[in-house]
Amino acid sequence: MRAFYHPDQSLHDPQQYMRFGQIVAPKDLPERTAQLLAALDRHGVRPEQPADSGVEPILGVHSAEFVDFLQNVWQRWLELPERGPEAWPNTFPYWSGRTDEAMRPPCRPTGLMGQLGWYLGDLSVPVGEHCWISTLRSAQTAVAGADALLAGERAVYALCRPSGHHARADRASGFCYVNNTAIAAQRLRQGFGKVAILDVDAHHGDGTQQIFYCRDDVLTVSIHADPANYYPFFTGYEDERGNGPGEGCNLNLPLPHGAAGHEMNAAIDRAGRAIREFGAEVLVVALGYDAHKDDPIGVLKLETADFGAIGARVKGFGLPTLVVQEGGYAIEAIGGCLDAFLEGFR
Repeated sequence: MRAFYHPDQSLHDPQQYMRFGQIVAPKDLPERTAQLLAALDRHGVRPEQPADSGVEPILGVHSAEFVDFLQNVWQRWLELPERGPEAWPNTFPYWSGRTDEAMRPPCRPTGLMGQLGWYLGDLSVPVGEHCWISTLRSAQTAVAGADALLAGERAVYALCRPSGHHARADRASGFCYVNNTAIAAQRLRQGFGKVAILDVDAHHGDGTQQIFYCRDDVLTVSIHADPANYYPFFTGYEDERGNGPGEGCNLNLPLPHGAAGHEMNAAIDRAGRAIREFGAEVLVVALGYDAHKDDPIGVLKLETADFGAIGARVKGFGLPTLVVQEGGYAIEAIGGCLDAFLEGFR
């Protein structure tokens, strides 16, 4: 298996995170990448540095206004007369959530504080000095993985940080700034007629769902903890099936809180049937480890070995596969989770 990673991704070092009404220590720590790199090394996988593909692949799924905001927000933040350590919103606009619209209209406020509330969807996406460069390199890592599949590789791992599956077409949220999984899937459309995305993470891939919700060329499947009382709360339910041309091309498989490996395996088997029925030619796996029983913000109870069963099932789909790294915040556990996945996949 080939792998890609850029060292600039570890520069992102958030300082704030709002949870249960308190500002707490962040969970997306730079040390996560060190644990995952060590796991790759144990399997003899030497990650390649991705080429600089610019922002064009990002613009394939994100609005130009949103990308421009992310590129420039830090410098604009520094110009404020009073400010905290990171750019953080203090207001959020109401939005109807219409599923027939690909994205919202451009943000009407021209001032920074209004735009912060429009483009940053919650208080888990503070923007610091190095946020954009890490976000750009993370996206370029996913693009490099997609390009390797387009060139004929059968299996590629993209070690992406920050994660991406909560980022919508024009909004960052949930530790995610741009949607690496969606960017890779869109890139793969250059050579494949039908792309399937399988999101295996404790949290619903709401951004990925939103980006492809009205399309019939990309199947989005998300296996996650029941969102009725878990982030992202407002999406991830079974009756969300797609809109217009995309009707039937979105499948959510929520698991009860406390679900373990056998429930995850059953959901992946059901996802596999949907992927085959869709006629997918290539697969993108959005892989998170926050379903592990020791994750500090998780509610599922998978053991480390259960990620081996996930890897074996994914390999059994028989498709060219790009694995894009998503969540997982139990620093001492995530390396073993990747170990198990790679062993099962092999």
